[in-house]
Amino acid sequence: MSIITTAERNKETLRRFHDAVSTGDEEIISRTIDEVVQPDVQIRTPLPIETTGTSAMKEVLAVLRRAFPDLHVEIEDVIAEGDRVVTRNTVTGTHRGEYMGVPPTGKSITYKEILIARFTDGRVAETWAVVDVMSQMRQLGVFEGPNAQRKAG
Repeated sequence: MSIITTAERNKETLRRFHDAVSTGDEEIISRTIDEVVQPDVQIRTPLPIETTGTSAMKEVLAVLRRAFPDLHVEIEDVIAEGDRVVTRNTVTGTHRGEYMGVPPTGKSITYKEILIARFTDGRVAETWAVVDVMSQMRQLGVFEGPNAQRKAG
């Protein structure tokens, strides 16, 4: 008989969250957030929105889903220590809606993110995320890549 540790349970909860995001189903995403995230979750990543708690998390994901309807999060690494779980993810999607002022391009993008979640009572209570927005913007054509040739002018 195996004993499931709190760290293992928390890792599975964060996997469940990422799996829900990848379904593209707003109802599943919303229900999963309600089940695995504390209502007053503290999102420590600066966001250009007024809402807080699970409403903020749902709003951020809705913006991403409108921009990238086929958004998919692939977990590359999961590390747990104490009440924290860290995931290193590869995110893919096709730019079909406005995103950060950029009109739809139809381009497929791939970017990296790292998410740290602190748990209380088996639910996400606080998050910190580092998202490679520069890579997103380069792939959407907003910025030239690091090896791009400058145009003579």
